[in-house]
Amino acid sequence: MNTENSKKHKFLEDSGMTFQEVFDFAFQRFISIMHGLSNELGDDIFLETLKRVSSETASEDVSENTLKLITESQPNDFTAFKAWTKNPSNLMKHVLTFDIVEDTDRIFEIRVTECLWAKTFRENGASDIGYVTLCHTDYAGCQAFNENIRMTRTGTLMQGNDYCNHRWTWGE
Repeated sequence: MNTENSKKHKFLEDSGMTFQEVFDFAFQRFISIMHGLSNELGDDIFLETLKRVSSETASEDVSENTLKLITESQPNDFTAFKAWTKNPSNLMKHVLTFDIVEDTDRIFEIRVTECLWAKTFRENGASDIGYVTLCHTDYAGCQAFNENIRMTRTGTLMQGNDYCNHRWTWGE
């Protein structure tokens, strides 16, 4: 039985939206705004600026979370970095489909075959914006987590490839 004190705030109630509906709602207006800015500034200046700012923001976000991990006596080593794939969050379970291709002490590679971010941005004619704000930031994110991690990737779904190949190397 719900009493007035145990009732969830209306902001915390289930919206009843699918993950696809949430992404459409969240990103369609953002994409329209980004297209407008690109038209105003010119594609080259806009995309280069957006890439730089997005990478800086990703690095700051990861650094803040890494500090929390370290403060709570949790490691920020390669095993901790890989943990999100072993026990994905509810969001990741619903927006990405991936397989682990290689998992050793020094190499970790996944192949992403479905990505709701890529689907959403591509369907809205904004794969370039999606790449610089979401995909390219993976490089800065892993470095911010731990400077001993290097990522290589030869293609993304966002860029029209059949899959994303994320390959992280520890200590090179």
